[in-house]
Amino acid sequence: MYVVFEEQNVSLNPIRILKHEADEEKGETARLSSFVGAVAIGDLVKSTLGPKGMDKILVSHGRNAGQVEITNDGATILKSIGVDNPAAKILVDMSRVQDDEVGDGTTSVTVLAAELLREAEKLIELKIHPQIIIAGWRKATKVARDALTAIAMDNRRSSNVMWFLSFSSADQARFHEDLLNIARTTLSSKILSQHKEYFSKLAVDAVLRLKGSGSLSAIQIIKKTGGTLEDSFLDEGFLLDKKVGVHQPKRVENARILIANTPMDTDKIKVFGSRVRVDSMAKIAELEVAEKEKMKDKVNKILKHNCTVFINRQLIYNYPEQLFADAGVMAIEHADFDGIERLALVTGGEIVSTFDNPEMVKLGQCDVIEQVMIGEDTLLRFGGVALGEACTIIIRGATQQILDEAERSLHDALCVLAATVRESRIVYGGGCSEMLMANAVQTEAAKTPGKEACGCGSIRPCPPDTAHNYR
Repeated sequence: MYVVFEEQNVSLNPIRILKHEADEEKGETARLSSFVGAVAIGDLVKSTLGPKGMDKILVSHGRNAGQVEITNDGATILKSIGVDNPAAKILVDMSRVQDDEVGDGTTSVTVLAAELLREAEKLIELKIHPQIIIAGWRKATKVARDALTAIAMDNRRSSNVMWFLSFSSADQARFHEDLLNIARTTLSSKILSQHKEYFSKLAVDAVLRLKGSGSLSAIQIIKKTGGTLEDSFLDEGFLLDKKVGVHQPKRVENARILIANTPMDTDKIKVFGSRVRVDSMAKIAELEVAEKEKMKDKVNKILKHNCTVFINRQLIYNYPEQLFADAGVMAIEHADFDGIERLALVTGGEIVSTFDNPEMVKLGQCDVIEQVMIGEDTLLRFGGVALGEACTIIIRGATQQILDEAERSLHDALCVLAATVRESRIVYGGGCSEMLMANAVQTEAAKTPGKEACGCGSIRPCPPDTAHNYR
């Protein structure tokens, strides 16, 4: 039998299937790269842990070149740095999710994950397979969670979200003190540590106004330079950092509020800067009259909603502003998006962009709208809003950097307190819970046969790192 091979034009040169400038890492090189990146991220934020943790100075480059930020918040630090290591990116994302879900503990979860990977690197060098290490970690996670649950103290007596309101006066006082202690613990490692008694009470008062809902969107934070941190205060209303238009009412009682996000310039004929061919100057006047008529028609549509206050996210031109003033309607322009979103929430209204069907639009309601002075700035206060738990915290401080960091610190405390009201079980901090879980894991590891015992990694690193910052 003969086998005939036909020669074909087949190239034996290597074919590149990766994109240009793409690199491939595998095996030990890829594993080592991941370990190095994750451990570097942990070491970066480790020095910010605990009451004696240090702040980081972040200097921006690129579009915001020269902008300075001073913080010890792990999530803020990590989202401000550029990383290209895959493992480092995972730790950054983990810190961000922790910040979104809990509001605090962003540095701790990063340091814990980095230290576990540091221990995993040592086990890999001992030729222990990664899947065995992972199996040990999963077993350790269950043991640690059970140990933590066993020592948790629970204040809840009912499944109702407003369970704490059914307490006796003595129980309410005890729960209130627990919340204050939790807030103090959260603020002890932040810029507000020197004023933690004052801000702990402020944060607890704000969260208890939520009546168990835990919806922090009802709490607004406004920053105003000037004064000291202890000049900050809680206002039982909603504050909007805007001024009233010219010749318009400065105070409105029993307000009916129309909240809009509509461009008022779509009806404005942009003559200036454009080329217009006319026979005479009278034609220009006709264009201006037509422009005013269009804008007047839109204002009339708005007034048909029977509102006493009109708040628009976008610009309101002089002529419509004058028409609103003549009608006795308070008109507010350039309200920021977050402001009108929160305003719609607390007043019970809705944001509209068209005005053809007034009967289908739900107006916001509040008892009074008035101007208040904070420092040298004029703000609008909405009192007696439909969402009674709504409130505003005004933070005062000497510089913008202090205000920004104080806002981050207070936000962390509010998030932790809201989580405590929803999930009433509490444990001791300061490394106590971590050491208890570590001992439980070590005890389980001693009873675990085989290599999985090596994978039951301890969670001891966080307390020593916190203590290290005291030196």
